[in-house]
Amino acid sequence: MSTACTPDLHAAEWFKSTYSDAQGQGDCVRVATNFASTHGAVLVGDTKAPGVHFSVSSEAWSAFVAATVRGEFGAV
Repeated sequence: MSTACTPDLHAAEWFKSTYSDAQGQGDCVRVATNFASTHGAVLVGDTKAPGVHFSVSSEAWSAFVAATVRGEFGAV
């Protein structure tokens, strides 16, 4: 992939899941969806490791969220 197609990660708009850190352990998932429309990618990371993340396609993220809403991964 050329650098022209690579998003500027400094522009990532991270947010934490409202379900993260429910037990107060500091385990927080963060997600940046602002590249979905321009690059077709959603970034996922851990708040304890700000420079580390992985990306998934927008379609994969949508499928994951839909499956979660349907309860396919069990109770939280």
